[in-house]
Amino acid sequence: MKSPRHQPPQEPALKLSDQEWRARLTAAEYHVLRDAGTERPFSGEYETTTTPGVYRCRACGAELFRSTEKFDAHCGWPAFWSPLAKDRIIELVDDSLGMRRTEVRCANCGSHLGHVFEGEGFDTPTDLRYCINSISLTLEPGDAPA
Repeated sequence: MKSPRHQPPQEPALKLSDQEWRARLTAAEYHVLRDAGTERPFSGEYETTTTPGVYRCRACGAELFRSTEKFDAHCGWPAFWSPLAKDRIIELVDDSLGMRRTEVRCANCGSHLGHVFEGEGFDTPTDLRYCINSISLTLEPGDAPA
């Protein structure tokens, strides 16, 4: 059964050819952002970062998450309890790996960011854990807007 959070497929605003994406991204970035790969746990640059700021999509620069919604989930990847705004991401059913998960993609360019999990009992306002690959993000340091 589909969760009410899942959205119908939508066309991203930024459309590039495979060749253009490969020219724009490193091989590791392309693997995660365009092939829906995953970086190794506890290896990403933002996993334990506490720097204030806004996290952007590494592929297109769209603002996605704020540091004020980041929390330490001890899961090996940066975790957020909410995106910057619901229209910044797309949530899709992911039945790969023999389990049902919710994939998170950038709404602007369609790049894979990670997955969102619910009901894990974290003491956050939403009880959601947006588990995002560091390599999918860039951090713009500064005061995160309210």
